[in-house]
Amino acid sequence: MGKGMESAWWLLKLGLGLGPALAGLDKIFRTNVLADWPAYISPLATAVLPMSGDVFMQIVGVIELAVGIAILTVATRIGAWVAMAWLLLIAVNLITTGTHFDIAVRDVEMAIAAYALARLTAEREAIAAPSRSVSARSHVLA
Repeated sequence: MGKGMESAWWLLKLGLGLGPALAGLDKIFRTNVLADWPAYISPLATAVLPMSGDVFMQIVGVIELAVGIAILTVATRIGAWVAMAWLLLIAVNLITTGTHFDIAVRDVEMAIAAYALARLTAEREAIAAPSRSVSARSHVLA
């Protein structure tokens, strides 16, 4: 990849990795520094949840932290696909609240960014793969 694509990849990786990780920590420890997280749960979801909104958001926080760590480490592509799906589900949840439409739109846009990160990562891995196999063969031949 060229320098421009590489810098775009790094920015997407950092932004889409740190965002979920920080939001996840905020939910896990119930600090609610970033938002009043339970307020974003749809009444439809609240009606069927077998737990309180706070506990549900802690579980969501664990998942978001794991996705953020995956994106920031060696599982960037898989983490980005999960983040994309997760963000789309969050957007649907927000729409069913009857409020927070602006955040739903933002989450769809972030899902598009996660898709771009997954695709760029796949291309980056494909470019790196031939050099790895050549490197591995040269060690075998040496």
